[in-house]
Amino acid sequence: MSLATVLVTIGAFIKLGLYRAVIRYLSEHAFLAIILGVAISSVALIVFGFLFQALVPRSVPVIYGAFAFLLVAGTRFTVRAIVRRPREKAKNTVLIVGAGPKGMQLASALAQGVEYRPVGFVSLVSSNHRSLISGLPVYSVEHLEKAVRELDASRALLALEDSVPVNRKELLAALERLSIPVQTVPSMSELVAGQARINDIRDLEIEDLLGRDPMRPDAAIVSESLYGKSVMVTGAGGSIGSELCRQILRHKPRVLVLFEQSEFSLYAIERELRTISDVESLDVSVHAVLGSVTHRRRCEAVMKAFDVQAVYHAAAYKHVPLVEHNVIEGIQNNVFGTWHTAEAAISAGVERFVLISTDKAVRPTNVMGASKRMAELVLQGLSQRQSKTVFSMVRFGNVLGSSGSVVPLFRDQIRDGGPVTVTHPDIIRYFMTIPEASQLVLQAGSMGRGGEVFVLDMGEPVKIADLARKMIHLMGLEEKSDDNPAGDIEIVFTGLRPGEKLYEELLIGDNPQGTSHPRIMMAWEVSLPWASVEDLLSKFTRASQAFDCRAVVELLKEGRTAYQPNGDVADLVWCNNTDLPISPAPDTGGKVLHLK
Repeated sequence: MSLATVLVTIGAFIKLGLYRAVIRYLSEHAFLAIILGVAISSVALIVFGFLFQALVPRSVPVIYGAFAFLLVAGTRFTVRAIVRRPREKAKNTVLIVGAGPKGMQLASALAQGVEYRPVGFVSLVSSNHRSLISGLPVYSVEHLEKAVRELDASRALLALEDSVPVNRKELLAALERLSIPVQTVPSMSELVAGQARINDIRDLEIEDLLGRDPMRPDAAIVSESLYGKSVMVTGAGGSIGSELCRQILRHKPRVLVLFEQSEFSLYAIERELRTISDVESLDVSVHAVLGSVTHRRRCEAVMKAFDVQAVYHAAAYKHVPLVEHNVIEGIQNNVFGTWHTAEAAISAGVERFVLISTDKAVRPTNVMGASKRMAELVLQGLSQRQSKTVFSMVRFGNVLGSSGSVVPLFRDQIRDGGPVTVTHPDIIRYFMTIPEASQLVLQAGSMGRGGEVFVLDMGEPVKIADLARKMIHLMGLEEKSDDNPAGDIEIVFTGLRPGEKLYEELLIGDNPQGTSHPRIMMAWEVSLPWASVEDLLSKFTRASQAFDCRAVVELLKEGRTAYQPNGDVADLVWCNNTDLPISPAPDTGGKVLHLK
């Protein structure tokens, strides 16, 4: 009887896969297999006792089952604990902020990994405080610092549910006080799309640093202006242009034309968009076209070839110091590029033309801002001259994560051990994430009726020095200062760069008008009749041909841009060439001149 019971028990354990399980990776499935195997063994004992007519008291199968379970499960889980202990001790301890399904998935994935060990949860629901989830203690947000101290956590991981509203500002303020680095895991959309895994740990997302939730546009209104249309984006390889392309693509236009002068940027965004279109079965015809917005005939030929109905003009030089050091090229690209592209749009019968402008166009102190304000005046003049093409402008501040943004720069400087460089202790900027800015640009562009300047609500201005300190703290480090000489990262103030302002504005006037979207306003700005704009453009042409940077600066002042430079002309060629200005190029009657 005993031998038969043992044989049945061994057979049951083999069938349940218990002998194939690697002890150090035993899970709850093995636990269930042991219970089932012991139950089968106990039943076998009763059955064989009956068949062999052996006296088996009723309590024996129960006692036998209990001892068998303790022996089989106890030995295995004890061995597992002994084997895993050194490796578990070597893992980095993490506190998971978020006790929902995403937090549970993260804890499970980390427990099976080799780098991190979850030691507790932080729930956004205060009533969950002091409870246990998967054997790990749960703390409320109010007890974050206590949780880090008691659990000896080496870092905190954000695993917030996308569908659950969170006061990001308060949560970020609580996390900032911690003495450990704070990181995050991919969003649910990335997980569903297979673009990332739950245990892909990364630094805090840019929108987390911003401390506010982005507001989404009205998808129906945007789709109405894009669905089934032929759309062209200039500067399609840039940070704003490429995000515009991604979002336009998902509204299923008939044709999407990518216009870009950088070969590599154009190649990269075309490949990405074609992949998205194929994977999501969007059936959008994507065309990559090399060209410069300063070439009017090229722009017109492209628009006519693809029967373009809407143009989003994102091509521009936007880096303030670089444009300050390259005045003529800044004017050529930002002013003449906008003019030539707009004239091409009129000739090609484009229905809608949207200029991506900047807050630096408001009372500018630099050439870049003044050139963008001049570009706005050009479109306002063209809007008065004709009505076939609807021109509108969308003005917003800095976008986090764009090329030249301070966030990736600060992150690299912190990782390199500092110092973090900030131009001035009081400098402030408006910030918005690239996706949110692009979505609102599409929304505002669909509202245009002709000549409007739309202004995006950028929220509260951000002090750059405070942003640097926030990033230092959230990476688990301390600022090195006179009060804290033992700190990790020092913040160094380098002084304002040529043309840089302490404070940026979004409006020239003080009478903004609301629109149907709560984060889009319409500004009433000064404009010039087309005759005056055309005269200015002629003067800009002569000054540019002569490479006369001082004349260009004077014309920017004359053009009612409110340009007030805070320094002398800083163009590198102008300042280092005593022969400038030079005579304009002569009329050659179509002949090609060869310079000796």
